[in-house]
Amino acid sequence: MHLKDLQQKLDTFDKARGWNKFPASLVFAHLIEELGEISRHITVDEGYKVIGLGHNAPNKDELHREFAQVFNLFAQLANHYNIDLESSILSELEIMEKRFPAEKWNRHMNDR
Repeated sequence: MHLKDLQQKLDTFDKARGWNKFPASLVFAHLIEELGEISRHITVDEGYKVIGLGHNAPNKDELHREFAQVFNLFAQLANHYNIDLESSILSELEIMEKRFPAEKWNRHMNDR
């Protein structure tokens, strides 16, 4: 499935439930909340938050769902503003390929 098709499918899903009527500010707040759930997984995984020392372990089996929820909310915002994610990403990738040359960045990252 192409990104454009997935974005349309999510838009249809949201409209069937009336979720497209939520203000963008509330959808954005929900998106930040879900990003926080991913952050929780990362901070525990990298040892910043220690399980048993004031923190509970997030359910690793749920991480894929958190990513899906973030993507769904991100697409909902894009749909709210009539942004075609597929064409926008491809266009931005062309700009980034020129701005951030792979050879220079590979050299920089290997020298770290």
